[in-house]
Amino acid sequence: MVTRATATRERIVERAARAFNRHGYVGTTMAELLEEVGLRKGGLYNHFASKEQLAVEAFDFAVSRIGLRFEAALAAADTSPKRLLAVIAVMSGLVNDPALPGGCPVLRTAVESVEGNTALRESARQAMTSWQRLVGRIVRDGVGAGQLAPGTDPREVATVLTATLEGAVMLSMLYGDPRYMTRAAKHLTGYVHSLERTRA
Repeated sequence: MVTRATATRERIVERAARAFNRHGYVGTTMAELLEEVGLRKGGLYNHFASKEQLAVEAFDFAVSRIGLRFEAALAAADTSPKRLLAVIAVMSGLVNDPALPGGCPVLRTAVESVEGNTALRESARQAMTSWQRLVGRIVRDGVGAGQLAPGTDPREVATVLTATLEGAVMLSMLYGDPRYMTRAAKHLTGYVHSLERTRA
């Protein structure tokens, strides 16, 4: 049974995630945060020790929303090439249909925390590492099942996919033009097909 306190905490995290994902950790003032979550400062600190703690939990919530999309897309894919294409589809979908307003939380947090908040930086690293490991597992499974060419490097594929997709998210947001992602997704689709094992 979900207690009232737990429900309140979850509501705060979800609303804070929207604010942080739109404006960033530094760009979200305490006044904006309190307005977003609908609490006074004392009420907020009844549930969280600091703005940083709330930001980390809000980031984890935002990433989990994308994780749900990965799960649904991967469940419908029955081969490794299709699973790689599903990853591309989920990430490219963040441009026109973000999990939260503001785009990809990993990209925003990674850029903002390079020289700043170490806890958020670590959270962003963990999220990106989990995505790269996901791609790596798909590639290893694909090679083992004879669906991807022998010698296909899981780390290389993971790097190419995540770097290209996150870069395309950034360009699309910067220019307000989803065609950057469209071009990147088209290129990566061809890349994935080039990795498929050819049958004699």
